[in-house]
Amino acid sequence: YVWGGAGPDSWDCSGLTMAAWATAGRTLPHYSVAQYDATTPVSQGSLQPGDLVFWSSNGSPSSIYHMGMYLGGGQMIHAPRTGSNVEIVSMYSWIAPDLFSRV
Repeated sequence: YVWGGAGPDSWDCSGLTMAAWATAGRTLPHYSVAQYDATTPVSQGSLQPGDLVFWSSNGSPSSIYHMGMYLGGGQMIHAPRTGSNVEIVSMYSWIAPDLFSRV
């Protein structure tokens, strides 16, 4: 993880999802709040692989501070924090995400 990283050797959370969707021909901004704003909100119950999951400090999109990409089966990929590598984990391994969107 490197804040502002957009690969290929270092990533931040939104840089990782931006690059992943770019490989599928979709353009997303490099900022988690902007990615939420550029996508369509969905419910947790309707999550599909490729959807974005977000953590916010108060449930509001303007307070988003982290994000990842849903892989299915409750798993996600994300760039967690400085000094850590990109990882696939349960999206509930930390605290439950509170916002979800579809590209």
